[in-house]
Amino acid sequence: MSIVLFLHAAVVIAFTFRILLRNDLSPPARLAWFVVLMVLPVAGTVVYFLFGEGNIGKTGKAARAVIMDRIRTDAPAFMGVASDMEALVDPAYHPAARFCASINGFYPVAGNSAELMADANTTRQRIIADIDAATDHVHVLYYIWLDDETGSGLAAALMRAARRGVTCRAMADGMGSRALTRSKLWKGMEDAGVQMAVALPLNRPFRTMFFSRIDLRNHRKITVIDGAITYCGSRNSADPEFRPKAKYAPWVDIMLRFQGPVVAQNQLLFASDWIRATGQNLDPLAHPVTAIAGGFPAQVMGDGPTERHGATPQLFATALACARDHVTISTPYFVPDATVMDALCATAYRGVRVSLIFPRVNDSWIVAAASRSYYRRLLEAGCVIHEFNAGLLHAKTLTIDGKISLIGSSNLDLRSFDLNYENNILIHDGAVTQDIMARQDHYITRSVPVGLEDVMAWPFYRTIWHNVVATAGPIL
Repeated sequence: MSIVLFLHAAVVIAFTFRILLRNDLSPPARLAWFVVLMVLPVAGTVVYFLFGEGNIGKTGKAARAVIMDRIRTDAPAFMGVASDMEALVDPAYHPAARFCASINGFYPVAGNSAELMADANTTRQRIIADIDAATDHVHVLYYIWLDDETGSGLAAALMRAARRGVTCRAMADGMGSRALTRSKLWKGMEDAGVQMAVALPLNRPFRTMFFSRIDLRNHRKITVIDGAITYCGSRNSADPEFRPKAKYAPWVDIMLRFQGPVVAQNQLLFASDWIRATGQNLDPLAHPVTAIAGGFPAQVMGDGPTERHGATPQLFATALACARDHVTISTPYFVPDATVMDALCATAYRGVRVSLIFPRVNDSWIVAAASRSYYRRLLEAGCVIHEFNAGLLHAKTLTIDGKISLIGSSNLDLRSFDLNYENNILIHDGAVTQDIMARQDHYITRSVPVGLEDVMAWPFYRTIWHNVVATAGPIL
């Protein structure tokens, strides 16, 4: 018995020292891990071993850096130019544009257009029509790709394109799309000539558990057609009925169809993932794109565990600091770090109208509880909270002053901040931002307002539960 106790103590002490030696952990995250190890010493060490280290392997960051350096070297014309930003972007929002560019090196490029898709059916039809009209190449990457009507329709369009000689490359996340990657549909795409790849595959789980984390995922949603059209937003290749979690349906998403030079930046982001997954070079990395007369500036932002730590929350905080009149945010998963939480409250305290839209019913009970632990502080600062009550609001949107907007795959939670590969586009245009704001207003009309009096009326045990779950928020 004494040997068992000694070994147990040694393991706990070893993991404690490991946590203390890590410079990438915030004090709340470090404290949360200490609590887990003290309360559940055996299970806690196992959980830390599996999920505690937010890296992608010893060589992951170096390999990613080599790929991004190659992209910057071989395709500099598509990265944008820092000196152009002064003329392209409203001076009030220069800090947001500059910070966004610091993440991947993508500066604002002018001459873009964007069309907000009306709904899921329109998105599916337009993507398939664009693929059917493709003449050179199609590149797609999805976190979740199902074999439902949307997923099967995309696969069929890719197979048709490949059979007529279009180069098609399709990639799906190894966990989010694990059923598809083992399906007849996946094999059918391969047989039709579509080049297939799995992002962050689970084919070597023990190696992954020992040298990385099994829940590091590629959460991106990228479609690029002929280097001339790209889609960006929150929609996976799945029906809004979303069969794996149908009881929360419909899943309400947002998607925009872009044309112009920003397409090349999204193409380069796809290329970085393709090269990493397959080792195959893409030549050329990006095709020349014609700027649209009168088009607006935009820039791509990609984040992930191999990028600079804290990039996404710092981008949100920088953008919020630029706001002068109003900010509206929608996100399905709200578990912010201190950077984002402080920025939201500070923005509201200085008189900016901050509106937040969350799902009333969430597919993750843990996230739902953690999210509501922040409500009182947000409401006391003057933020307005709406809970969407017509399905699971999955759209990730940020609009500021009716002038700039951010759409893509990033949630306001620690998974998006630290663990997932994400893709977003920062739009410097009033007209497109107004379109996104109209969609946000539509979400609000289908929401229930939550006031400070509502939160104060919650029974004490509910408040305790929210706060207990939120204590583990930094390690969720």
